[in-house]
Amino acid sequence: MRNTLFIAWSDVRAQLREGSTLLWLLVMPPIFFYFIGTVTSGFSSGISGGQGTPLTVIAENPGFMQDQVERRLVANDFAPTWVEALETAEGEAAPTRTLTFDAAMSDKLLADEAVKATYDTEANALSREFEEIRIQRSLYTVLADVIVADATAGPLSEEALQTVNDAPRVWQLDVSTAGQRKKIPTGFEQAVPGILVMFTLLVLLTTSGTTLVQERMQGLLRRLASTPISRAEVIAGKWEGRMALAAIQVTVALAFGTFLFNMDWGPDVAMVILVLAVWAGFCASAGLWLGTVAKTEAQAAGLGVLAANLLAALGGCWWPIEVTPEWMQMIQKTIPTGWTMDALHKLISFQAGAASVIPNVLLLIAGAVVFGVLAARRFRYE
Repeated sequence: MRNTLFIAWSDVRAQLREGSTLLWLLVMPPIFFYFIGTVTSGFSSGISGGQGTPLTVIAENPGFMQDQVERRLVANDFAPTWVEALETAEGEAAPTRTLTFDAAMSDKLLADEAVKATYDTEANALSREFEEIRIQRSLYTVLADVIVADATAGPLSEEALQTVNDAPRVWQLDVSTAGQRKKIPTGFEQAVPGILVMFTLLVLLTTSGTTLVQERMQGLLRRLASTPISRAEVIAGKWEGRMALAAIQVTVALAFGTFLFNMDWGPDVAMVILVLAVWAGFCASAGLWLGTVAKTEAQAAGLGVLAANLLAALGGCWWPIEVTPEWMQMIQKTIPTGWTMDALHKLISFQAGAASVIPNVLLLIAGAVVFGVLAARRFRYE
């Protein structure tokens, strides 16, 4: 145990003397937190701050039905803007949500003709489904209003619809939530966990990988082989040194996120720390393995940077995975960065409870063990 701790402490001390390591430990995290957090704060959509969702309603000569449709859209948290036709000036962005009706819809209804409505939106998948439900609820309520007005207040007209609107409600619906709605993590809620996960992997793959290659090429590992330290103690010490470096990276990022960016880690802070500790263990094993397979320092650094950035992008570290195509969301479920980000979002953003991330933790532990075993088998002194 003493030999293992000695090797681990020597590795950590040597790595902390490197200026590049300190740069990625202390300087880059807050910069990336701010940059990514500011960029992703624009990904949120839908209702916020009590304001309705902007909606452009395209209807030529809508007639008296315009007021009734608008009434129901507003009741479902939309802020409609009516236009006869969609025209955008040069340099002006097209509306992101449009609801299009057939021309002269009031006249068509009076003639017992069907009126077609088409809804188009550029919202992400999660918000789009919610918006479609609200649109359908609005239009079906308008249809019910038309049926009731025609049957009870005389021929369909603006006055008949107003009579329906003014009628006392005999039936009342008691509404309660079936669960907490999932809000897509944005801003620092997305950036702080995402960059933390990415930087831990990046530092462990590049720094620890190149260090092990350098020690092998300079003959330092051969010197260890000549000492009364077993091969198992050397490997364990190397892993513990990388685990300590990952723990420092996580601790520093947690401190920056909490005190500089007011990050709220949710009600299950202990489980968040456990997830990050397991992630640190995985990164330590992956970094050690990379150092055993790479033949040169440049190869270790290049593979480390490439793997870290690719896994970060596909795992949802740079942006909310919910705004990406479905194929990227499927890939996220199969890679370690995806398991970690999914667990952190469950605990921090969705507050799904500590038990919900147990499968993620087990997958990360299994990954750490697999890479640790592979690294131990390939480890060589020269």
